[in-house]
This record gives sequence, structure tokens and C-alpha cells, in this order.
Amino acid sequence: MHTTDVVIIGAGPVGLFAAFQAGMLGMRCHIIDALELPGGQCYALYPEKPIYDIPGYPKILAADLIKQLVDQATPFNPVYHLNQRATELITTDNSFIIKTSEELTIQAKVIIIAAGAGAFDFNKPPLTGIELFENKSVFYFIKNRNDFINKKIIIAGGGDSAVDWAISLAEIANKVYLLHRRDKFRAAPESLRQIKQLADAGKITIITGYQLDRLIGSDGYLEAVVVKDLDGNLKTIEAEMLCPFFGLAQTLGPIAEWELQLKSHHIAVTSPHCMTNINGIYAIGDIATFPGKLKLILTGFSDAAQAVHHAYARVFDGKALHFEYSTTKGLPR
Repeated sequence: MHTTDVVIIGAGPVGLFAAFQAGMLGMRCHIIDALELPGGQCYALYPEKPIYDIPGYPKILAADLIKQLVDQATPFNPVYHLNQRATELITTDNSFIIKTSEELTIQAKVIIIAAGAGAFDFNKPPLTGIELFENKSVFYFIKNRNDFINKKIIIAGGGDSAVDWAISLAEIANKVYLLHRRDKFRAAPESLRQIKQLADAGKITIITGYQLDRLIGSDGYLEAVVVKDLDGNLKTIEAEMLCPFFGLAQTLGPIAEWELQLKSHHIAVTSPHCMTNINGIYAIGDIATFPGKLKLILTGFSDAAQAVHHAYARVFDGKALHFEYSTTKGLPR
């Protein structure tokens, strides 16, 4: 069993900032996340998409924001438990025990739930044998853009992720096809302008009115993808990579069974400290709801600071917190 002061569930931007805040107050911290790297949806869905409302950054890519937040928390040595989910909560007299899907057990005095929209998995197309190609030539998110250099790629989907990645990969790929079953895409106007410009220049081929039908290849590596229109007509496209970007299936998962007060698939908390109905458990960021709540990363950062400062007395057995600005005290040694 691991023992720590704080367990943070969720390694998205808000969870990472909570780890920094905990470190600034001398709290040991463990972080649990279902993905294989920190970053949450910023990492999984739009790492190269610019964010415009982070204070101090007129524009910052999502991946760069995550790197900065990881670096900010690193001096405090948070312990990451990735590729697993928090599945079970046990309440004791003065602490909590969290069990994960990888049979890990962590005891802590405080739990901070920063799970964004909740546990999620990628919506996968219902193609026979697709699991044989996953992580070899079929990818539901992109970890490393350079893996696609000089490749023939099909990107399926009509939202921001599909359009943004088509624009990005067109710079380095041999060929990019953007496949969507409808004529209209659900993406930002500037992205649509760029995608049209690239299509006019022959750098992207847009195929609408078709959907995925069958994969052709062996040993997990694609050779072609068969697509089908609404009339059943088939078309075969040579491709080495397929990226189906069909969004996420989101759910609270096991957290919904923890006797927390829920409201419209969110966790109800009291403002400003983001305490749930269970003393010692906080919820911050998009998963938390209270009157006037704004779903912005920057308000999630505020939630994190409020929750961690409020949790100080519980972690340190009633000790009063004497607030100091970071410019005064610097980083704890």
C-alpha cells in the first residue's frame, strides 16, 4: 500500500496544477489517470490546438501547456499512476483508501477529483478486426506527430480533432484523406478555411458522403481501407495509417458509486472550497458544479488552489495555514 497526503484523480491541466499547489504547501501527492501520459483531453484530443485564454499566454498549444504544468509540479515529485482508473473508495476514520484497476492501493487524508468530463474512452468504429491494427496503424489519438512523416493517412471524422490533425499532418505526410459521412464539418471557421485551402492546393483529399467499411492489411499493418456511401457503393483507398476521430464516450465511471452528491452527471461541491458532501473529498475543474460555475481551464486552476488550501488543516491535523505569496516564500525546500 502507498501512503500519501493527497490523491488527485485526473492528470489533466487542473489536476496537474493541483499537484503543484499541494507541493507548495508541503503535501505529498499521488496522481491517477486512465491515459498513458499526463494531459487529459488536452493530450488525447488536441495537443497541437492553440488555447487563447490562459493568463500570460496570448496563445499556447495544448501540448505546450501540459509540458509547462508538468514541469511546474516536477520539483515536488508527484507520483504518477497512469494507464489505470480509480475504481474503489474505502473511507476510514481519518483517511481514505483508493484502489485502482491495476490493483494498486493508496491511502491518503485527502482526495481531489479533477477528472474533467469523467472517465472516458474513444468512440471506435465497428469494424471487424480493428483491434488487431490498434497502436500499429490505427490510432484514436496522436502521441507523436513525427510517426506520420511520409505516410498515407486517412483521418475519419468531422469535428475539430479530425480537421485540425488533417491540417497539421498535411505538412509532413505523403498523402492525407479526410473522410466524413456528411458534407459539413463541425470545426472552427478558421480551420475550415485552412482545410479548403489545402484541398484546393492538392495537399488534402476530402471525401464526404462515405463511411468506414473494412480494413485491408496483415499483422496489424494497413494496406488499404474500404469505404462505403449511403447507397452501398464501395471505394478502396490505399493507406498506411487510419485515425478515426469520433470523439469520446464519457462517464463518471466508478466514481458515480462513491456516494457523492451528483447533479447532471457532475459532482456537486460548495463554493469556494470545492468540498463535496464527503468531508476530505474535493472536486475541481469541469467535473465539479456549483452555482455560477464556468467550465474554463483558468477557473479550474482557481478551484485547485481553493481546494488545496482548504485541505491543509486536514492533512496537517488541524494546523493553521499562514498564507504567503509565492513571490515571498519561493519554492519550499
